Amino acid sequence: MNMQSIMAQAQKMQRDITKKKGELDNTEFTGKSEWVSVKFNGTKKLIDIKIIKEGNLDEDDKEALEDMLKIAINDAMSQIDKATEKIMGNLSQFGGLF
Repeated sequence: MNMQSIMAQAQKMQRDITKKKGELDNTEFTGKSEWVSVKFNGTKKLIDIKIIKEGNLDEDDKEALEDMLKIAINDAMSQIDKATEKIMGNLSQFGGLF
């Protein structure tokens, strides 16, 4: 394999990585808990929060709601991390060329 061929292959892989990263950035991830739903994009920007629990919240419910927010947010972040690892991990097998 000559150097020109290697460079062309590396440039193609770079374009593929950039394309996959763009797709990932635009994907929406929804994290859920018992009372809360949150939505983030692939860049981990918060898009939406929905309170699912109906009715009035007393002080104990507020603390529980805070916990449910943490659970839902961490769920969404975990989904983003797994998707990133899956997409970028598949492309990293060629990382030695860069």
